Amino acid sequence: MHGGEIIPTSTLWLIPALPLAGLLLAIVFGDRKRLVTIVAPGVVGIAFAVALASVVTLLRAPAGARLVDDVYPWIVAGPFRADVAFRVDALAAVMVLIVTGVGFLIHVYSVGYMAHDESLPRFFAYLNLFMFAMLLLVLADNLVVLFVGWEGVGLCSYLLIGFWYEKDENAAAGKKAFVVNRIGDLGFVLGLLLLAWSTAANGAISLDVAHVEEHVHLLAPQTATAVALLLLVGAAGKSAQLPLYVWLPDAMAGPTPVSALIHAATMVTAGIYMIARLHVVFLASPFALEVVAIVGAATALFAATIALVQTDIKKVLAYSTVSQLGFMVLALGVGAFATAIFHVMTHAFFKALLFLGAGSVIHGMSGEQDVSQMGGLREKMPITWWTFLVGTLAIAGAPGFAGFFSKDEILAHTWGTGHYALWAVGAFTAGLTAFYMFRLLFLTFFGELRAAPEIAHHVHESPPVMTVPLVILAALSIVGGWVGLPEGWLWGPAFGRFLAPVTGHSALGEHGAGVETALMLVATLLAAGGATLAYVFYVRMPGLPYLLAWRLKPVYELLVGKYWIDELYDAVVVRPYVALSNLLWRIVDQMMIDGAVNGVATTVLANGQLWRYVQDGNVQHYALVFLGGAIALLSYYLVR
Repeated sequence: MHGGEIIPTSTLWLIPALPLAGLLLAIVFGDRKRLVTIVAPGVVGIAFAVALASVVTLLRAPAGARLVDDVYPWIVAGPFRADVAFRVDALAAVMVLIVTGVGFLIHVYSVGYMAHDESLPRFFAYLNLFMFAMLLLVLADNLVVLFVGWEGVGLCSYLLIGFWYEKDENAAAGKKAFVVNRIGDLGFVLGLLLLAWSTAANGAISLDVAHVEEHVHLLAPQTATAVALLLLVGAAGKSAQLPLYVWLPDAMAGPTPVSALIHAATMVTAGIYMIARLHVVFLASPFALEVVAIVGAATALFAATIALVQTDIKKVLAYSTVSQLGFMVLALGVGAFATAIFHVMTHAFFKALLFLGAGSVIHGMSGEQDVSQMGGLREKMPITWWTFLVGTLAIAGAPGFAGFFSKDEILAHTWGTGHYALWAVGAFTAGLTAFYMFRLLFLTFFGELRAAPEIAHHVHESPPVMTVPLVILAALSIVGGWVGLPEGWLWGPAFGRFLAPVTGHSALGEHGAGVETALMLVATLLAAGGATLAYVFYVRMPGLPYLLAWRLKPVYELLVGKYWIDELYDAVVVRPYVALSNLLWRIVDQMMIDGAVNGVATTVLANGQLWRYVQDGNVQHYALVFLGGAIALLSYYLVR
């Protein structure tokens, strides 16, 4: 499964190097905005072309082959060695095309969205830096380089969420993302260290991916479980799973293209990619896989319920992202690693489309994000309306659209592996997804425009530089799932067969394709029911949601308050930590450490002040003291 042909190459380094060059150019020519808007998207487009050429080379090679570019030796410390080396196998090929392809479209879109921002060069510099870090992560041939990219995307997330740092809430959201990710990263680092120590064989300590795959059998069951759970903590931080999801909804404070790129299509999938890359470790611990599956299902349902009542258009999509990431983690937990990556790909298409569509609405509505102030935008923003509809159908799992195939494949594998309770959670969550997404669609584009007159007067469709990426992503949201059809349909699960040499085969168990079709029908009916219910609530009987909210006030307030998780963390973690910090500051730092240092200084000062009275510079006093000393010595000897 892991020992395919190695094809040496010398071009893979160009893929991350191009965005890095774009960063440097954006810094040097930051005063020339037009040049930056050409160079920053251009380098990402060229990186996509190089990545595409590499993938074509891979497709021509035998199944299971991988391209390897060994750039230079980086760390050599005794028996440990880590090279800067890049690989493109089937898994990396999918991810690098998603990152560069969707990233390029979002860069182009940003040219229009950020056109009037004075800090546009800084924005593109951050975006290019993010692209460099994310490509470093997905192309890394060893886990040390992967970790550098992992930390890099965390830094860029902080920079981009707090891009408009003049607003306190934006700066706070950036810090929150940074701190929560550090918690996850601690688990990730400990997992890597334990993995390196445990797989060391014959004195060869290595974190090369191939070395880990070859020596994973050396892990004792308890050690494999510990490593896998620590890695899961890292994935929960980056991929916003319970209990470390709290940073992602607040991350919507950043510009909308940031939400689309980092917090929908790429960075938040880093944890999914990491688990898929190290799936051999998780396969060595069935218990850890069960934990992964439960965390994914719980996160999917939890976030979907919060999304039901949000009124900020970006917050709805944020909680939707958390929920969809839960679906991916559920797929990983039931051993369907290729299916999880399949949903990563389709989700990148339709969620980037939905976020950019939301950005188009916000742009046309002069910055308004509250859907209660929208409505009736179908006629005023036709391209945004049609593309947003496609994205909604895709995420809801409408037959034929991208999300239909990947989501139902996840549910089929969940059922096929005997996780019937988790399947029920996933299927119910799919119905909720259809409901809250069509609720968002109807509130935004149907009915009468509810905005203030000065905003309503200026509502307009976005320029082509923003709508063309929407149209391309809409097309991908339709056809993007056709590469992974159910067994027995035309070419079948071609995507799964492509990834199988890396992630292994994940059969549907004894249930087979017939049961998959039946499960697909059930999930589709649930999604259709959710969409129909949203139509009744928000188009046919728009007063009904208010009546239900009044009748079910405790439940409604619980969901609007987001289960008060942030308040709980503030009470249990943040405030005690701040109180402890203040205590240590006042008692240990000021009184003990500063007191000791200041006490020494005060003693020396007092001693000096005392001797100042003796050393007054008067020669008569010195002679008198000298005489007194001489008499004292003489007296001592005479008496003795």
